[in-house]
Amino acid sequence: MEILPCASLAPYIKNYTIVTINQNLDNEVFYPSGYVDFIINISEGAAATIINGKRKDTPEIELLGHLTLPTRLTVAKGTSVLIARIYSHASALFFSDHVSEFTNYATDMYDVALNENRELYSRIMESKELNSKINILETYFLQQLKKNESQLKKVLIVKAINQQILFEQEQLNLPALAKHSGLSERYIQKLYLSNVGISPAAFTSVVRFNKSLQLVLNTSKSLTEIAYDCGYYDQAHFIKEFRKFTGITPSSSRSSLIKNDTDFQQAVNIGF
Repeated sequence: MEILPCASLAPYIKNYTIVTINQNLDNEVFYPSGYVDFIINISEGAAATIINGKRKDTPEIELLGHLTLPTRLTVAKGTSVLIARIYSHASALFFSDHVSEFTNYATDMYDVALNENRELYSRIMESKELNSKINILETYFLQQLKKNESQLKKVLIVKAINQQILFEQEQLNLPALAKHSGLSERYIQKLYLSNVGISPAAFTSVVRFNKSLQLVLNTSKSLTEIAYDCGYYDQAHFIKEFRKFTGITPSSSRSSLIKNDTDFQQAVNIGF
C-alpha cells in the first residue's frame, strides 16, 4: 500500500509504503534505490539487513541510507514495516547528523536521538489506524523540517542539480553541471557529501543503475541493448557495474524475479 505525503512534505518525501511479508525471506537482494528510507517495524516480526556481508538486526526505527554496496534482507513471515521514502536531496532537512554517516548503513535511530525516536515509536504503535500512524509520522517530519529549515537553500540547489543529472541519466559531466549552476566543482562535491551522502559520480551511477534495472526486470531487451540504452560502454561494463551494486549479474536478477515474484520485491525494489 502506497500513501502520498501532505503538500508541505511532498517536495521532500516521495511516499509512505506499508510492506507486509507473507513468506520467510532469506538473503533477498535489495537494490540501491537512490532514496533514503525511514523504516518503522509496526509488527512483532523480525528482520535483518546485510550490507556488504555485515548483518544488522532491524530495530524498531531504522534509517537506511544510500546504498552503493551489495545488500540483502532476511525477513520473517508476518513482518510489517512502514517506510517513508525520502528524496535523495532532502535528508539533511530531517536529520541533523552528517548524511554521509548513514551511507551504506542501517542506523538504529535510537542511537541518533533516543528519547525523541522512542516517543515517536510509542505514539505510532499506540495508534490503531493506519491513517493515524501516518499523521503522527508526518507531524514528526514537519517538526524536523522546521528545526532544520536553515538547510533549505542548499537542499534546493542539490535538487536542481539532481534534476539535471536525472535528465542526462548517462554520464556525469561535472564541469558542465558547475557551469550550469554557477557553482564550483569542489563546492558541488561538498554539497553532495553533506546533503546526499554520496558523491555526484556515485549518485549518477545509481541513477543509471536504476534505469538499467527497470529494463532488466520489465523488458525482454538483451543485456547489450540495455547497456547502450543506459550509457554504459558495453555489456561487460554494464555487468560489472550491476554486480558492484548488487553482488549478482543482471541475468540472475531477471531470473530471480521470474522465480520469486513477491509483493516485497514489487514494493521496495523500486527506484526512480
